[in-house]
Amino acid sequence: MGSLSYLCNMDNKIPNTQQILERLKINALNQMQIDAYEAIQNNDEVLLLSNTGSGKTLAFLMPLLESIDPKIKNTQALIVVPSRELALQIESVLKQIQPGCKITCCYGGHKREIEENNLIETPTIIIATPGRLADHIRRNNVNIHSLQFLVIDEYDKILELDFQEEMEFIFNSISVKSHTVFTSATESIHLPDYLKITKLFKVNHLSTEAKDDAILQIRTVVSEEKDKFQTLLILLCALKDTSSIIFCNHRDAVERVQSLLQDAGVLSVFYHGGMEQHDREVALCKFKNNSSNILITTDLASRGLDIANVRSVVHYHLPHTEDAFTHRNGRTARMNASGSIFVIIGPEDEIPAYITSTAIPFELPSKYEIPEKPKWSTLFIAAGKKDKINKIDIVGFLSNKGKLKKDEIGLIDVKDFSAFVAVRKSKIGWAIENVKNEKIKNKKVKIAIAK
Repeated sequence: MGSLSYLCNMDNKIPNTQQILERLKINALNQMQIDAYEAIQNNDEVLLLSNTGSGKTLAFLMPLLESIDPKIKNTQALIVVPSRELALQIESVLKQIQPGCKITCCYGGHKREIEENNLIETPTIIIATPGRLADHIRRNNVNIHSLQFLVIDEYDKILELDFQEEMEFIFNSISVKSHTVFTSATESIHLPDYLKITKLFKVNHLSTEAKDDAILQIRTVVSEEKDKFQTLLILLCALKDTSSIIFCNHRDAVERVQSLLQDAGVLSVFYHGGMEQHDREVALCKFKNNSSNILITTDLASRGLDIANVRSVVHYHLPHTEDAFTHRNGRTARMNASGSIFVIIGPEDEIPAYITSTAIPFELPSKYEIPEKPKWSTLFIAAGKKDKINKIDIVGFLSNKGKLKKDEIGLIDVKDFSAFVAVRKSKIGWAIENVKNEKIKNKKVKIAIAK
């Protein structure tokens, strides 16, 4: 595969290792990433096991990019993922790297015709969910018969979600593949026979010990009532305005908790698999940009979402398995940041052994106050990347036409056909009034508070 120091530097189109690290604002690879690189360099089939938040995406992207030859116009790399959110996250990392080749993302939840147009010019790298990828293969929209690099990211989640028929079809559609990499944060699921594994090399960086108590603290919170909502409310008040994810086991519970918090005057957003894609995007954008400090969700959000600075994870319902507990907890204390885990125990709950061995009781305060609402709100702009609009355009537009100062504009997330912008809540009405008759990039688009 060549030297790690000169990764994928062919025709000066694909960046080398140092350029990649600089573009991602990373000083150096960690030990897991170095070990993964060496394993992939020397083995055709690799299983990469590493804790959530440890940098597995970059671990497989580095050797993947090295395998690409810019002179070849076929699809050379395929990354299969369990969810659209993970697909978009990997796409975002690749775009930040600027690999100098075409990348296409394919997933359910938006129009297939858009992807078909993107696939007319053959992409070098495809990132896809199993169902949508299988559909494109059957329609002859993609040709993955000969690949240089194949990644099955979060392979256990893909198998857990019962994509077996689609995955078997995808693997049977690949006649040649140089390298195959499977990744996960848990080692509990057998690799099925249809994957045709011959000699699998394992890179195991799963921590056998709990994170240092100074980094990750696990605490139990007792609810005397079967309905845990009042306990949750007091806990959130005690946590004040810290960024928190609340996990429930069912979609209806997610919406019920969000509704009850709203009635109590606590701002939150919710996220689950039954929502429309746009609504899921809005919820995640609001949580990421601090328009909401609280995200209520199912296990859908326990994997693949890279959200910075989540300080607390709350298990409103006990997870069904220890693996689910591990993945939920991985949303906080990422990359050595500190975080806290709270497990709410009701009168009918049996505390699993893997929780009792590490947790300490947390006493709720006798008095509590509803936390202050976030100081940011989210602006929706009905135009995005496909309209040739980027973050710089949006900052310039809101500064010049919206009359906002730089510190009144927060995180900006530009999608294909829309964009979301964090704006100081005290200024968002003023900004909307100022831009209501203005054009962005010579185009009149809908601009409103994101719902």
